[in-house]
Amino acid sequence: MNYMKGKDVLPARLLKEIQEYVEGSLVYIPKKSNKAGWGYLSGARESIDQRNKRMINLFECGKSIGDLAKQFHLGEDTIKKIVYKKK
Repeated sequence: MNYMKGKDVLPARLLKEIQEYVEGSLVYIPKKSNKAGWGYLSGARESIDQRNKRMINLFECGKSIGDLAKQFHLGEDTIKKIVYKKK
């Protein structure tokens, strides 16, 4: 990681604004990222979202938390998080 002096790389008005929050400290500024979220490129996220929708539909049709846990091989707490999640 290369260290640079703020006054050498930042516009004066931005440097002044940053100094209002931190002064005389090292601050890490992350790179810009267009990185896709977890599972979006592989399709895993879509698969899990579809599974969760099926679970919610079954729960709304009267299937119990225990039955869903057995059917989907997940813990009851995990099922509760999915079916009770606010939309």
